[in-house]
Amino acid sequence: MKTTLDTNTRNAILDELRQANLAFQKVYPGDRPDRQPVHTVYGGANLFRYDSARRMGEIALRSLRTYAPDFTVLARVLGLTGHESLPTDATSIATLSKQLGEMAPADRKKHPAWLPYTVYEKVIAKLEREALEDFRIDFEDGFGNRPDEEEDQTAIQAAAEVAKGMRENSLPPFIGIRIKPFTEDLKARGVRTLDLFLTALLTETNGKLPDNFVVMLPKVTIPEQIRALVACFKLIEAQFRMQEGSLKMEMMVEATQAIMDKDGRNPLRGLIMAGEGRCIAAHFGTYDYTASCNITARYQTMDHPVCDFAHHMTKVALTGTGIFLSDGATNVMPIGPHKGDNLTPEQHEENTRVVHRAWKLCFGHSTHSLVNGFYQGWDLNPAQLPMRYAAVYTFFLESYEDAAIRLRHFVEKAAQATLSGDIFDDAATGQGLLNYFLRALNSGAISEEEALVTGLTLEEIRSRSFYRILQGRRGRQ
Repeated sequence: MKTTLDTNTRNAILDELRQANLAFQKVYPGDRPDRQPVHTVYGGANLFRYDSARRMGEIALRSLRTYAPDFTVLARVLGLTGHESLPTDATSIATLSKQLGEMAPADRKKHPAWLPYTVYEKVIAKLEREALEDFRIDFEDGFGNRPDEEEDQTAIQAAAEVAKGMRENSLPPFIGIRIKPFTEDLKARGVRTLDLFLTALLTETNGKLPDNFVVMLPKVTIPEQIRALVACFKLIEAQFRMQEGSLKMEMMVEATQAIMDKDGRNPLRGLIMAGEGRCIAAHFGTYDYTASCNITARYQTMDHPVCDFAHHMTKVALTGTGIFLSDGATNVMPIGPHKGDNLTPEQHEENTRVVHRAWKLCFGHSTHSLVNGFYQGWDLNPAQLPMRYAAVYTFFLESYEDAAIRLRHFVEKAAQATLSGDIFDDAATGQGLLNYFLRALNSGAISEEEALVTGLTLEEIRSRSFYRILQGRRGRQ
C-alpha cells in the first residue's frame, strides 16, 4: 500500500509522542488498586484506646437495633424502595423476614422487599464484623486547644494505646493521627505532637507502623506546609532506620485558597506534589470551608452549593492521579436527648424521633457524596456508622441488576458501542461500569459471587482497566 510517511519519519514522530504519553501517564496513572475505606471516624485523642474499634462497633450496633429493630423500620425512615408495601405489625414482619431469609438469593431479588431487607442485613453483618474501617486520633478540632503539658501526655498515651492495639490485633484496618495545622500560630504545637507520638510509638514497636498508617495535616493552604511535614518524616525515618517513604500523609481541603490560589489557579496538584509521593489522600472539611465562604452556621451543610463547587474543582485537579478523595461529615448526631436504661415510653419516643431525623440527614448527605463521586466521608460518632453503610449499600445495590446486564452485554460486544435497553454505552461507560463493580466489591455492597454475573473474572475486575480486559480477551480468541 502506498503511504506518504516513510518508516523513519513515522517512527521519529511516534517516538516523540511516546515520551509525551509516558510523561502524562506518570502524572495521571489512574485510580490506585488499593482498598479505599468508605469512611473515616475522627475522635478526640484523649478518648482513644487500643480497643476503640470494638467499642465503637458495639455502640453502632446497639443504636441500630434500638431505633430500627427490624428492616421495615429502617426502610420507612430512609424511604427505601418498596417501603410502602411493607407490613407494620410484628407478626407479619417476623413472617416476612423469615421468608426472605430462607429464599435463594436469585428468588429474593425478585421480591419487592429485597432492597430494604438486604441493606439492613448487610449493615448488621458489617457492624458485627468490621464496624470501623478508618480512624483518626484527633489532636485538632476533636481535641481542642489545651495546655501543652496535657497535649504532650496525650500524644504519648495515644501512642502507647496504638502499640497495644498492634499487639492485640484490635486496630481498625486503617488508622492515623490528625495533628494541628502548620499555620504560623500552631506549627510548633503540630510538630511537637507529631514528634512525641511517632517517637513513642516507634520506640515501643521497634520502628514498625500499624498497617495503613497516615498523618493528616489540616488546613493546608501553601506547599511549604506539606514540605515541612515531609522534612519531619525524613528525620524520623532516619532516626528509626525505616525505609524512606514509610510515613504517609493526607491533607485537608478546608480553605478557599486550597481551591484557588492568589494567582487564580487551582493549587491542589501542586500541594500534592509537595508531598514527594507521600500524600495519598485529600479530605474535605465541610464546616471550615463553608465558614471561609461566609456561609452562616445554619446552612453549613455537606450539600451546600459551595461544597459541590469545591468537590468538582478537587476532582478536576486530582482525578486520575491515584489520590483518594473524601467528603466531609454531617454534624447532626443521631443521639437522643434522654439517657439511661429506664426511659419512659414518651422519652423513648422522643429519642426515636431525634435519631430518625438525624439518620435521614446522614443518609441523604452520604448519598449526595456518592452521587457526586466521593466514595469516602467522615463520621464523627459511632451512631452515624449504620447510616454510612446503609447509604453505601443502597447506592450500589439499587444499580446492581442494571449495571450487571450492561457490563456483561458490553464485554460480549468487545468494545463496540452497543444499545442496551434505552441506554447507549460507549467505551467510557464500560470503564465506569467496571469502576462500579470494583467499588461495590471493596465496600462490601456485593459479594465476589455477585460480581461474577458480569461475565468477568475477579482478576479482570481488579485490573481496573476495561481496555486491558478487552485486550486480554482478544488475545485469547
